[in-house]
Amino acid sequence: MDDRRRALVERYKRGYDAIVDALRGAADAELDVRPPGDREFTAREVVHHVADSEMTSAIRLRRLIAEERPAISGYDEWGFAGRLRYASRPIEPALLAIRAARETTAQILERLTPEEWDREGTHGEMGRYRVDDWLDVYAAHAHEHAEQIGRALAHARRAR
Repeated sequence: MDDRRRALVERYKRGYDAIVDALRGAADAELDVRPPGDREFTAREVVHHVADSEMTSAIRLRRLIAEERPAISGYDEWGFAGRLRYASRPIEPALLAIRAARETTAQILERLTPEEWDREGTHGEMGRYRVDDWLDVYAAHAHEHAEQIGRALAHARRAR
């Protein structure tokens, strides 16, 4: 694995900790305060979004590696949020899902051969979709959402 990939895999592996760190000290009521903005998730909704995204992304990577040129579909994150009742569910099981998806997927990433790194499919929204494209997105994904959680919790604390 080259240095760039190794650094991204290490960042990917730290994603769960970034989410947990962002939540540290949050009161349950703070998780439900909606930040200003047309389409902003509460901290609780962010955690559930990340969990669903992590489970989806874990399958995407596996399909890229195991299938020949798979078609990778996107999903409606706002539809998931409403229909899967993000606003009313406890976050602890979602945190476990994030951790498990990240840990098992990191094991796969660390074992990819050069040929497997070159595998690709087609993403319905992005077009050509390679393992490296997947890694670029998901190495940053949890960290970006940890920052979003931090902003939502800061807003909740100011709103008290």
